[in-house]
Amino acid sequence: MLQSKKETVYIILAGIFITNAVVAELIGGKLIQVGPYLMSVGILPWPIVFVTTDLINEYFGERGVKKLSVITACLIAYTFVIIYAAMQIPAVAGDGLVSDNQFNGVFGQSLWIIVGSITAFMVSQLIDVTIFHFLKNKTGNKMIWLRSTGSTVISQLFDSFIVLGIAFWMTGKMTTEVFIASAFTGYFVKLIIAIALTPLIYLGHSIIEKYLRNE
Repeated sequence: MLQSKKETVYIILAGIFITNAVVAELIGGKLIQVGPYLMSVGILPWPIVFVTTDLINEYFGERGVKKLSVITACLIAYTFVIIYAAMQIPAVAGDGLVSDNQFNGVFGQSLWIIVGSITAFMVSQLIDVTIFHFLKNKTGNKMIWLRSTGSTVISQLFDSFIVLGIAFWMTGKMTTEVFIASAFTGYFVKLIIAIALTPLIYLGHSIIEKYLRNE
């Protein structure tokens, strides 16, 4: 049984954080066209991860974010292990049923994509929490938008380049030119969405403050 309202808040934020991180990895194999460039559709849930990261930073500190990031990285790895095991089991053939080729085509991401995703996730989270608390120490409880957006601007630049660099550039699947253009495209899309969701940070603060006020 939960001992306090603050524990409840952490569990809710952790649930949102983990769900969106895992979903982003599952749908990340689908590429979409953004102008002349390619971008993974897995980028779409990440701004929600940014919002929950910032709220956890505010109320549970650097230790809370780091602990949750490690747990999430382990759960992402576990998810891929289960998917790999499922791919090894033959599907039942029949009209209207999912075939092995269909299933493997959707979920069969390569090892380097998995390595790139988990590495980029951990590095960007550690950078995000460090910058967030540096800015918070400078501004106190003011300028929430600055530490929220500022930490995202830097951390997601690393995230965008690391995941594509490991998964596609290092393996020769992307030329240097395409790699740089695609990384910047994904970065700017994530940044625009994250900035647009800044009001959610303030809304989240308001809801949490009201919930915790009487404790």
